[in-house]
Amino acid sequence: MLRSIFAALLAAALCSGAAAQTISKDPTHAPNGTYRLDTMHSQVLFSITHLGLTDYYGRFDKLAGTLNFNGNNPEKSATNISIDTNSVDTPSNRLNDTLKTDIFSSAQFPTATFKATSVARTGPDTGRITGDLTIKGVTKPVVLDAVFMGSGQDPLNGGYALGFHATGTIKRSDYGMTGMVWAPFVADDIHLVVEALFQQEKE
Repeated sequence: MLRSIFAALLAAALCSGAAAQTISKDPTHAPNGTYRLDTMHSQVLFSITHLGLTDYYGRFDKLAGTLNFNGNNPEKSATNISIDTNSVDTPSNRLNDTLKTDIFSSAQFPTATFKATSVARTGPDTGRITGDLTIKGVTKPVVLDAVFMGSGQDPLNGGYALGFHATGTIKRSDYGMTGMVWAPFVADDIHLVVEALFQQEKE
């Protein structure tokens, strides 16, 4: 009984906070400065076409990163993201093991990294982020099309938060992911989807 009452009160509090929350799509409304990736509410997903028939999805469960945000001049913003390759997660445990050992060589290369090198604004709330993606010691330029989802006070922790959605495509052959017996049955293109929530660092 007490558990039900507590759950109801918590839900009401969260709904009340969400209702009072004001989201702005104008980047100039967000404070400039350093933000840290909210790892519990951010994801890097990937998909690859299987047999030319379906897209097979996976994700990485452990991320870290920072954003130096400049809302007045988004072109001056910069971000760095690191991905724990050992946290790769697909519907198949067997495939997960293969990806960790044979594809990403996670024991030798435990992290993949993305470092932005330039940001170009393409619209009021869109941009193109060019950066260096390093996987297994191989670094290649990657372009991400990004959407600024908005900013506002986070009712869960009282801090200021920024949200971004980004998409891009890389080729697995660029990173030497070609030696698998099943390689001929999957596409070379790997599609990326990034959902990134950044929390302003508190002084």
